[in-house]
This record gives sequence, C-alpha cells and structure tokens, in this order.
Amino acid sequence: MHLLSFTWDPNQVLLDLGFFQLRYYSLMFVIAFSLGWFIMKRIYKNENQTEEALDSLFIYTVLATLIGARLGHFLFYEPSVFITDPLSIILPFQFTPEFEFTGFRGLASHGAAIGIIIAMYYYSKKIIKKPILWILDRIVIPVAIGGVFVRIGNFFNSEIIGKPTNSDYGVVFAQLGESFPRHPAQLYEAAGYILVFIILWYFYWKTDKKNKSGYIFGLFLVLLWTVRFVAEFYKKSQGGFESELGLLSTGQWLSIPFIIIGIYLMFRSTAQTSTSSKTT
Repeated sequence: MHLLSFTWDPNQVLLDLGFFQLRYYSLMFVIAFSLGWFIMKRIYKNENQTEEALDSLFIYTVLATLIGARLGHFLFYEPSVFITDPLSIILPFQFTPEFEFTGFRGLASHGAAIGIIIAMYYYSKKIIKKPILWILDRIVIPVAIGGVFVRIGNFFNSEIIGKPTNSDYGVVFAQLGESFPRHPAQLYEAAGYILVFIILWYFYWKTDKKNKSGYIFGLFLVLLWTVRFVAEFYKKSQGGFESELGLLSTGQWLSIPFIIIGIYLMFRSTAQTSTSSKTT
C-alpha cells in the first residue's frame, strides 16, 4: 500500500457519440488555442493591431504547432517511420502491422517551437509588416500557457510518464498495467510552464521589455526550455538519439540550443539598449 500515492485511471474519452469521440487530450488543445486567442486579442488591442491580423495569426499558429510538432516527433524520436510508414506521419492512421485509426499521436514540443518560429517569419513579412522578433516577443506569452494544457492532456493519456519514485510517493498509472508509483512528470512540467507564463505576462505588462526587441522571446526560451530540461530528469526515456550521445536525454540535448539562443537574445537586446542610450 502506497500511503502518499494515488491511482490514476481516467476514461480518456469525454464524449462518445459513436461516430465521434471527444477526448480530454483534444479538449486540452482546444482550450490552449482558445485561451491563446483571447490573450493575443488583449495584446493586439494594446498594440493597435487589427482583428484581421489576429485571425491570421491564429491560423498560422495552429497549423505551425500541429505540423511542426508532428514532424518534429518523427524527426527527433522515430526517424525510421519516414521510411517504413511515411503516410502515418501526415494521416491519423497507421498501416503497419495492420490498418488502425490512431489519431495524431506523437507531438514534439521542440518541433512545434521550430514550426512556430518559421510561421511567424512568414506572418511578420506578409501580414503585419513588422520584424519577426516583434511578434515572437508577444506570441510566446500564450504559447507558455498553452504548454500547461498540453501537459495536462498528456497526464490524462497516461503518456510521457515519469520515472518510478521507488517510494510511497507518486502516481500509479493503472492504464499501463502498473502497481507502483511514478513521478507525475507531466504535472511538474505544467506547473513550471504556469510560472513561465506569469513571468512573461509581468514583463510584458509591467516593464518596458516589450520595447526591447527580442528580450521577452529570449527570456521565454531560457525559462521554458530550462523547465523542460529539469523535468526530463524525472521522465521515463522517450527514446531518440540519446543512446548515441549519452549523459542527457534527447529532450535535454534539444533544449540546450534554445536556451543558448535565448541567453544571446537577452544580452543582445540589453546591449543594443545600452548603446542607444549612450548615443542619445
């Protein structure tokens, strides 16, 4: 008996109409994108941007997140699928060993990040006609809170699980057929993303950092991927190329470049501001 643990065995389906199923994981994505739209609406109103530009931003972000996360998962964690079953990457089906409707399982946050950055480049050029760092400094605020709901969705699915705690503390994931507690790594990461969101929200609304190109985006990269880096210590291995490099997990290796870029952007923004102040 584990006195400090609880058994987690939810029904992943919130609504079942036979021909249509609404799963908690899908619901979390809907909440994440909807909340992001309302957050950006407030920001765009503050920046005197149009609702038409906001609607375009929503479309760019949704497509970039889903496509980037999907491709990123197979690129970083299951590259062999590009050869063995490439259609399953873009379709919600698997064809080997037999045909099965799977939904879109396998979404990598690092891939989503790259997808969003690429999409924001085109959005900044074609829609708002502003530097890419202007939109990145703002879009990362709803992205941070969106990450919270994605990880809650993972928790409902009993996926991206933590390592065994080897103690009475933890969560017993009954759907995995286990009877021992693991770290609720999904919830650790979600809690970290809440903190990241609060910090970014504060810096945008309560300081002048939004006027310093790249600073908030850099801060986001440092904070969010540091949370991911730390959370990986509690996660069960997700595979990927970590066996070749050793020491760190695939998620940690992929987080390091983002953190370094974030530090660079923060220092670059601060240095440019100091130079401008001396010049004037």
